[in-house]
Amino acid sequence: MKMDFIGHFNVIVIKLINSTNFIHFYYNSYFIINIKDNIFGRIYDVCNEYILYIGKSDVGGVFLSNMIQSLEEIYPSNFDRYLYHEGTLYESYKLFGAHFITLDDVEGVRFAVWAPHARSVSVVGDFNNWDGKEHQMERIEGSEIWILFLPNLNEGDLYKFEIHTPNNEKILKADPYAFYSELRPHTASVLKRLDSYSWNDSKWMTNRKKEDVYHRPMSIYEVHLGTWKQKDIQGTISNESNKGAYYTYRELADELIDYVVNEGFTHIELLPIMEHPFDLSWGYQLTGYYSVTSRYGTPEDFMYFIDSCHQKNIGVILDWVPAHFCKDAHGLGRFDGTPLYEPVDYLKSERPLWGTYNFDFSKPEVNSFLISNAMFWLDVYHVDGFRIDAVSSMVYLNHDNPLPEKLKNQNGGEENLEAIAFLKQLNAAVFEKHPNVLMIAEEATAWPLVTAPTNVGGLGFNFKWNMGWANDVLKYMKLDISHRPYHHNLLTFSFVYAFSENFILSFSHDDVVHGKASLLNKMSGDYWQKFANLRLLFGYFMTHPGKKSLFMGGEFGQFIEWKDNDQLDWFLLDYESHSKLADYFHGLQKFYKDSPCLWRLDHEQEGFEWIDPNNNQQSIISFIRKGKRKGDYCIVVCNFSADVYHNFRIGVPSYGNYVEMFNSDSTDFGGSGQCNSQPISVQKVPYHNQKYSMEITVPPLAISIFMKQTKNRRGRVSE
Repeated sequence: MKMDFIGHFNVIVIKLINSTNFIHFYYNSYFIINIKDNIFGRIYDVCNEYILYIGKSDVGGVFLSNMIQSLEEIYPSNFDRYLYHEGTLYESYKLFGAHFITLDDVEGVRFAVWAPHARSVSVVGDFNNWDGKEHQMERIEGSEIWILFLPNLNEGDLYKFEIHTPNNEKILKADPYAFYSELRPHTASVLKRLDSYSWNDSKWMTNRKKEDVYHRPMSIYEVHLGTWKQKDIQGTISNESNKGAYYTYRELADELIDYVVNEGFTHIELLPIMEHPFDLSWGYQLTGYYSVTSRYGTPEDFMYFIDSCHQKNIGVILDWVPAHFCKDAHGLGRFDGTPLYEPVDYLKSERPLWGTYNFDFSKPEVNSFLISNAMFWLDVYHVDGFRIDAVSSMVYLNHDNPLPEKLKNQNGGEENLEAIAFLKQLNAAVFEKHPNVLMIAEEATAWPLVTAPTNVGGLGFNFKWNMGWANDVLKYMKLDISHRPYHHNLLTFSFVYAFSENFILSFSHDDVVHGKASLLNKMSGDYWQKFANLRLLFGYFMTHPGKKSLFMGGEFGQFIEWKDNDQLDWFLLDYESHSKLADYFHGLQKFYKDSPCLWRLDHEQEGFEWIDPNNNQQSIISFIRKGKRKGDYCIVVCNFSADVYHNFRIGVPSYGNYVEMFNSDSTDFGGSGQCNSQPISVQKVPYHNQKYSMEITVPPLAISIFMKQTKNRRGRVSE
């Protein structure tokens, strides 16, 4: 830069790195649009890499300062552009989208979008009558990025990008990085600031950095916000005339969070709350990855919800969908008139089973978009982790993908090598910045090392849903009781692989929808037996190694499967069987959280020992769960038959007296009252490969849990 003086005027020559395109942008989009009467200087000429400015000496410095600020505020740095095109710009949401900034005391919005094949791009909205001729964007040379600064726009203004495709078609697209969107069925993006909310969760966020997520109790309540409870249960939610039935984020903060706390859960997992056009997709087919859905309120409202969760010691997990996206015209599909976020190859882009497009993980810009999205929710909204949807469909080219021909990678295999690399990159990036958040894989196959670190060849998640266990045990519980002895392996097979990953046992929304029946209605037997079976199932669920996750409604025995338009059947709590089941689950959760032996060594073989896994004739299994401290253990006996067994002998590891701490057959919970109300003396009779044994009453279709009697541990309340 060189500065000379001609009388009272400054002559400023500024050398720019990328002058031609930038000055064209600057000249058209800032200097001319923002010209004011009190600006006496002007750009005199642009020649090669220089600007010649002549103006009064008292404003020349101001101009120079504004020019430098313009470079920093509007024009993306070469380094950011390099990282973006490399796939490692993990805060790309700060560059792309629509951002309020102030230049030369004029507030406006900087727009940026990736559209490499577009012939031209304009910003259209209410502010220019949706006329694409008014505000055309400028393309930054060599970056495939289009950019524009517009002054005097307001928060809440609607906008889209008008894109002229290589085929000279004109299409309107929502902003992929929009922070807010119109309420469906409308599809425009909404100008929105995200810096106005004052957080009050500093204690939670500080503690999270030190939290040992593997050796703590974890019980997750999976929730679909639109159908947990509704203000008006008449009609259907998808009917526009009834759209007011949803509770807002703030209203849910006042009701849902207290319920979750009272029920003993540690986390809430939300079905996707990113913007999506179709209610019945449940949020799994997205258009606005950075836009919290407007169905339930504003971004500030959702921040309040998360903040309230944290203040009551509840973590928040989001379902997140980086595998595929919907084909709606305003969304990511064929964004610039060509396959952009999806693969060019039709067979690789299509997901026929869901009617969606797959993401193209071979494009670094797609990786920057998605990894930045995970960082966005962690940094801006303070979420505590993600359950990553459809991981199996990502790592395998042909999983749940009925295409006319099988896809192969360059090595001849069916693994999606680019998706695998993306997942490793995602997890490595997230854990480098947020080491104690949750990255939970919904992975349904036997893919190895899902929860192993990337530096030893793993995918890098820290938890995985144990979908095999849920499938086996639910299949078993549907069986007629008389048939169970012939399928005993369904109860025990999970222990072949129980410690190969960091598992979460999950009864999810997918288990109770589309004709699969509710958990309660899956149970075999008569009315009483259904409830007894469900209590037993929940007991096995809570004592089996692994963290826990339950979809809403299961805790009180929703009888009808999940109705994805209507609220849960809360009226069932007026019926004794359901209210006692709710009391049971509440008590079971408390017992679980108060018993370190049930969660301290969830992912280590040392935390589990069989007593007898082989009693298929009586459909009984028994085992020991162990904590870290010596003597911290409990004995679990599960009876999946309808018979009562008195004087039933089981092996135990130490001498003394045992007390029954929990029994699902208690009359308090709707059971028949076959309990062990008095301390049980151990006999020096070896049994079940243990040095000692004792005789107990085994209740029908029930779980009994025993611990060594101590001064402070005297057992459950007698019947």
